[in-house]
Amino acid sequence: MIYNEIHQLRDVGFSNSAIAKKLKISRNRVIDYGNMTPEGFCEFVLSLQNRSKKLDPYHKEIVSWLKEHPDLTGAQIFDWLEERLGVNTIAENTVRNYVNELREIYHIPKQAAERTFSAVPELPMGQQIQVDFGQKNVLTTDGTMKRLYFIGFVLAHSRFKYVEFLDRPFRASDLIHMHENAFSHFGGMSREIVYDQDRLLIVSENSGDLIMTAEFTKYQQTRKFKVYLCRKSDPQSKGKVEQVVKYVKNNFVKNRTFDNLIDWQDACMKWLKRTGNYKVHHNIKKRPFEVHALEKQHLQKVSGTYIFEKVFTSSITRDIQHDNVIRFGSNRYSVPRGTYRKGAPNIAYVQTDNNYLYIRLQEHGEVLAKHKLAKGKGEVISDPAHRERNQTKRDLLIQQIQGQLGDTELSAWFIKRLTERYPRHLIDQLEVVQSVIGNYPDYVDEALVTFKRLEMTSANELRDIAISLELESQKKPKKVGTINEKYKDFVAPERTADIYLSVLQGGGNR
Repeated sequence: MIYNEIHQLRDVGFSNSAIAKKLKISRNRVIDYGNMTPEGFCEFVLSLQNRSKKLDPYHKEIVSWLKEHPDLTGAQIFDWLEERLGVNTIAENTVRNYVNELREIYHIPKQAAERTFSAVPELPMGQQIQVDFGQKNVLTTDGTMKRLYFIGFVLAHSRFKYVEFLDRPFRASDLIHMHENAFSHFGGMSREIVYDQDRLLIVSENSGDLIMTAEFTKYQQTRKFKVYLCRKSDPQSKGKVEQVVKYVKNNFVKNRTFDNLIDWQDACMKWLKRTGNYKVHHNIKKRPFEVHALEKQHLQKVSGTYIFEKVFTSSITRDIQHDNVIRFGSNRYSVPRGTYRKGAPNIAYVQTDNNYLYIRLQEHGEVLAKHKLAKGKGEVISDPAHRERNQTKRDLLIQQIQGQLGDTELSAWFIKRLTERYPRHLIDQLEVVQSVIGNYPDYVDEALVTFKRLEMTSANELRDIAISLELESQKKPKKVGTINEKYKDFVAPERTADIYLSVLQGGGNR
């Protein structure tokens, strides 16, 4: 049957890969069977029936495993044979072929393991707001297409929503303004806010340690809400707001014509009142605006008006692509060859005036690239010098590290020390330093001071100091409540060099 199906599918134009996927067999098998004539296939089948196989003594066990676990792979059965039956003289490819034959004989198709989901418990009132972004191309009144960008907020308990649009990509300052608007719309602020991983908020995530952009850090520290960042491929963490994004696209935006942003946003607010927050929600079976009337009492009051002048000069960030360009205004602009680094954040800060685009690796750092702004769309604006190796990987790493470390004079001393000590392995040392900056941002500056004081020489020693500082910080008891008046003048003793030397030399418990 398999042989016939392969040839039938080939006759109607299916590729080998498509046939393998459709019949749930290997591509190599499709090729082998496809190259056989009917006579050759009959001889092949007869040969299989007449010859004994190395795995025949374990036939019964393998069939029972497949019946109990249809999603078992040949590699797993190979491992089980060795683990459970002590079979270690048969090649893995032999096991895989034997398993495929048994699946055909006993009609046990391989089943892919499906991800299982469970309902997330309803959160208490005032606990959480979920936030996500969306974009959609819409038809304008002059017959052209325009891309609109929007942000959606939803109270996790009541499903009460707020949506705001822009006709250009978001900047960090836009995001902060829209948070203030959402809090005003909700009548308060939740204790925590859930976000997806977005460059406007997060520079990077290191095993749960968030490095937020300067603008948003300033805002979050002022408003004092807890940030929860979703892991990649974790839609359940913010499933409520993802449904809001789909709802906006498919109900409000779909088939609507755009004229100007003010009228569009006004129509959105009327839609929220009329539909988005009025219709009975399919999960909670209540109208969000009615539940919000109760939840509003549990929200934290937002005191005063946020002073936006406190925010650093608004910067636009763009991802550095693998071909060393950034996208801006529907065009691509080059950066020096080697700027993109696999596994690094690869974020650039861009600013514009009336004529030029300026690209930096740090918000207030040196200009990495300067381009005249393109007037059209779809253009590639490239500086010929960027294609040359005029900036070595070493120089680029040094520039990035000096921009990331706080003390300019100390970082210059540190780079010089590594250069003198490791002239042949400087790049390796600099890459270790970058990993320390990324993984221990709160401790790297203090670690560098200690590094100099102890007259150390290796980037690995800087890493060990940063690790020890983090461990010491975790051991400190958390501050609870207010400080007793009689203890307010107490000063914690300074750490001594012995602590770090003990760590670096493998010392025991301190």
